[in-house]
Amino acid sequence: MFEKRKTLSYKYDLALEMVDYNEERIQYLISHSIIRQNGSFLEIEEQFKDFFEQVLEVNEEINTSSIISNIQNVKENILYYLKENNEIRKYDYLRKVKNALRKIGNITLRNVVDLKRNIDNTFKNEPNYKVKKAKLENLDKNRIDINSFIEQTYQLISEQELSFFKSALDDELSRVITQLKLQLNECRHNLIEIQKQIIEYLNQIKYQSGVIEKLRQLKYLKDQFTIRADTDIDKVILKNDNVIFEANPAYPLKLSLEYLQSNNDAYTSILRIAKRIKSLVKIKLPLAGKISNEYLQPNVEEEIQINLEEVRNSFIASGNNLFDFVLAYNFEKELSFDEKVTVYCQLISQYDSSFALTEKYSSEQEIEYALVYPK
Repeated sequence: MFEKRKTLSYKYDLALEMVDYNEERIQYLISHSIIRQNGSFLEIEEQFKDFFEQVLEVNEEINTSSIISNIQNVKENILYYLKENNEIRKYDYLRKVKNALRKIGNITLRNVVDLKRNIDNTFKNEPNYKVKKAKLENLDKNRIDINSFIEQTYQLISEQELSFFKSALDDELSRVITQLKLQLNECRHNLIEIQKQIIEYLNQIKYQSGVIEKLRQLKYLKDQFTIRADTDIDKVILKNDNVIFEANPAYPLKLSLEYLQSNNDAYTSILRIAKRIKSLVKIKLPLAGKISNEYLQPNVEEEIQINLEEVRNSFIASGNNLFDFVLAYNFEKELSFDEKVTVYCQLISQYDSSFALTEKYSSEQEIEYALVYPK
């Protein structure tokens, strides 16, 4: 019901469904003035609706009367405090002053927030220009009133009741006054921004209303078929070279065949377009010719592989160093010197645990190699 508080749309039948069709529960709320029945609809009582709006901070009404009452409450309790001789009752009046000062700061800050939200909502959501302008002007009056109450509060704590705040000042009252000044200072800065926003909104409304009025006059002349005779619209249009009056240019982009054949996104786009475009032309694919028998003959290629494991075993059985052994080894195919050097490196890298690498070096055909022996 609270969510639908702005519209008369919460039906009695819906509420009955929410309480499992126990009508006594609804009647109990009605009898205790928590909700009220309006024909076939239900509404929340104002005091409970106001309570929920204040707690949830969704109130849209600017309430400056509460600031006035709290300022008056502070003045009255200060007067009672100064005339009272009993310390207990004096402390009670002082406590009421502190509470009223806290309320002034919180309520003022809350009103400024509500004012800012109402201004934005009015400008963005109000369809009638005259009503929008009147609402913004009234909200500007609320801004002036809030600013006036801020000045009154400053005068109260800084000038009018200076003797009270000096005589009754304690740590808590000092913190309350400091917090109040911070809140009022924040409200001042926000009100300055709100004033600028209101002025900007009113100027926009004035401009928009002027444009709409001109459009109405032009439409009237157009409907009466006198717009060309009574205005210079033809000359104005001929002199106007704005882009909006020009045709939209087309810039065809031709994609390369390589991109269309290799890119997955392009292929997906082609399939999506092909589904929308249904061509009635049937394309007949030509049949390929007969494959020649020459391509069907098997061709065998033989390649001799070097068995490094066999070479390692033969080397371990010998007593020569690895490089000389590889150069003298009888491979199944003839190897060049560079290929034998490659075999030497492969043996060391794969079977280093089976070899004893020394720090002695030798050279052969401008290649320096380490002397490696079997373990």
